[in-house]
Amino acid sequence: MLRFNQSENVHITAEQSYQGLVERVLLSTLIGMPCCLFLFINGTMLFTLRSKSVFCETSRYVLLYNLLFADTVLLALSQLMYILAVCRIRLTYPVCGVFAMLTNFTNVISPLTLVVMSLERYVSVCYPLRHATIITIRNTGVAICVVWIFSLLNVLIRICLLLNFIFEELQSLQMTDSCSDIAMILGPLSDLYDRIYTYFVFILASVAITSSYVGVMVAARSASTDKASAQKARNTLLLHLVQLGLSLLSTMHTSIVISLSTILQRLVIVRIKNVFYVFIFILPRCLCSLIYGLRDQTIRPALMYHLCGQLKLSCPSKGCDPSNNSE
Repeated sequence: MLRFNQSENVHITAEQSYQGLVERVLLSTLIGMPCCLFLFINGTMLFTLRSKSVFCETSRYVLLYNLLFADTVLLALSQLMYILAVCRIRLTYPVCGVFAMLTNFTNVISPLTLVVMSLERYVSVCYPLRHATIITIRNTGVAICVVWIFSLLNVLIRICLLLNFIFEELQSLQMTDSCSDIAMILGPLSDLYDRIYTYFVFILASVAITSSYVGVMVAARSASTDKASAQKARNTLLLHLVQLGLSLLSTMHTSIVISLSTILQRLVIVRIKNVFYVFIFILPRCLCSLIYGLRDQTIRPALMYHLCGQLKLSCPSKGCDPSNNSE
């Protein structure tokens, strides 16, 4: 009877292990395929934004390139860390720290760039006569540099907090869990800083974008304002608010997972993290290409041309010829 119970337990354990392996393979396939597709589309979009002089000489397209570049790098890093987690490859703390800091660096660039893009739309509607003198390529470059420096300072502070952690108390620098942002929050100071910085950035971004939206709404009622331009700017700012909300979720997911881990089992947490990865990391990083690639009358023909060329599809001449654009 004892032997029968032992054999049955071994069979159940093997079956559970097989089911876990099948689940990991299916999830990694279902998640990896759309991620690779979006990386391809984002890469094509980045190439498109450097294919014509109008994209390099217009401030909003330069800002869009900066936003898309940060989102693409973050998506690639997230997918790499996801593959490492699925394959159960354990990194050392220093290597994982490099990945985590790069992720934090690119993750902060997105909301700050959305703020600058919103202010650009506000100036274009509320001060159309001064737009050309205020929103120049030089000023746009300065704004992008400020965004990157602000993000870099955040990374440097996080590194200083990590250096204060007593790594000598660890038995080994080899990690016992998968590499992630959560795994690199070592100590209460890192956790406190992460919360304060997240709240500060997104409160600032929310106030800036909402104020720009209200300003555009007020300007739209003026008789001297171009109604069509104001309507487009208002829709763009609404999209920026949606993007900001999704970015906020992607930044706050660490706190959410930590809170849920205290009341839920590990397997449930792993499944929740997979759902978060799809809807909080992958989806927001592809929205930028889809929204601007389909809405903008200048980008869409050029984007379709390069997509059709790379995919070797037979496209209608009107949709694939970048010269057929109407601004």
